[in-house]
Amino acid sequence: MKVTPIAINDSFNRLISHIWENDPALKYIDGEPPFRSELFNTEQMEQQGKKLAGLHILGPKVSPDHQLLSRLTQNEVFLIDVHDLIMKAVNANRQITPAGEWLLDNFYLIEEHIRTGKRHLPKHYSEELPRLLNGSSSGLPRVYDIATEIISHGDGRVDLESLTRFINAYQSVKILKIGELWAIPIMLRFALIENLRRVASHVAHKQIDRNLADSWADQMTDIVEKDPKSLILVIADMARSNPPMTAPFVSAMVRRLQGQSTTLTFPLTWLEQRLSELNQSTAQLIQFGNQHLASDQVSISNSIASLRFLGGINWRDFVENLSAVDKILQNDPIEAYAKMDFATRDQYRHVIEKIAKSSPLAETEVARKAIEMAYLAMLQNGMEDRTAHVGYYFIDKGLRQLELYAKMSFTFPQKLKRLCLRIPLLFYLGAIFVITSILTWGLLEMAYSGGIKGWLL
Repeated sequence: MKVTPIAINDSFNRLISHIWENDPALKYIDGEPPFRSELFNTEQMEQQGKKLAGLHILGPKVSPDHQLLSRLTQNEVFLIDVHDLIMKAVNANRQITPAGEWLLDNFYLIEEHIRTGKRHLPKHYSEELPRLLNGSSSGLPRVYDIATEIISHGDGRVDLESLTRFINAYQSVKILKIGELWAIPIMLRFALIENLRRVASHVAHKQIDRNLADSWADQMTDIVEKDPKSLILVIADMARSNPPMTAPFVSAMVRRLQGQSTTLTFPLTWLEQRLSELNQSTAQLIQFGNQHLASDQVSISNSIASLRFLGGINWRDFVENLSAVDKILQNDPIEAYAKMDFATRDQYRHVIEKIAKSSPLAETEVARKAIEMAYLAMLQNGMEDRTAHVGYYFIDKGLRQLELYAKMSFTFPQKLKRLCLRIPLLFYLGAIFVITSILTWGLLEMAYSGGIKGWLL
């Protein structure tokens, strides 16, 4: 199917509406540059992790507005529009940038990770993540700011060693919660999609300028073949339209017109004259444009490679290796914790996480207290006694002791549920009695209304 300039312009207009949208609920606006800061090696990333931890200040727990999920949806729509714009340019035999080619070739992967991001960050989960009080990421989860910092100092590139050392360095200053460690791959995915959106915005603007230049170049080459004298009219029309003197526009015009008919030197002369009025030159703009093309290509290729990296990592091992709670539980006095399977260890950590959420103690303090109780029990009752195993304080009768020490608070439904679990037979028989009494009373009322009285009733 032949793609007309009108179809390309339609995509243009839809894309522009996305580029200039302004949602006040978001902490960042469209048109921001990609996540690019000074490139760091592994040692520098480690130092940056400590520095960032010192800068982070957590805010009070408030009802989140789910900015990240909302932004992810917007990014999906935006990236689809950019994809469609580039695809129409390809179908119209327009030249596209290397970054645009990367976007087209790997768009299936981007869509897959967007779906994964939506699936792995349910609203109730994001509500539990500590949020920042200060900085550009104020109101957003702390771990999201960590993800953007890692991406910005790698120009979209994420590798296991740098990531691990960054998080370890951060935790040498401030400990991350278990839920935050599990959220790292999710937040990296969100940040990479955000970075791709920002680079795609640049790619789209450049493609738009290239399409415009190609459109004028098409008109000029056509008119030179049919009526060379009318070329001056086309140049005048272009001048009146005040085309953008950007690197993509100028590069595309020069590429299309240079070395063609001598008649086509006139628009190139006008272009040079117009640029000289702006204290610029064709050579400067082309060089500047090539540098930006290379930067965009690196950012997109790195971000896509990092999305592939996220899909290939064993995140269970990653979380356990970085978990401060896990390191404490490894000190189980009878050394049983380390020999357990992952599911059991994870169950213990989730109990600690649950207790810490409803108590003034941190997760590491709850874990230390459980180890301390197990040690005391071992000294009193010996290693063979079950109270010497740290698991006794997570899934057995010792759990109540740990909760009391942590001053854990409960909501009324939680208290009722725990009471039911403590004396299940009473509640089971009591429920049967209450339901039977209500049904019986209803039947007796019906019988009484029907005239049955006395001993028969």
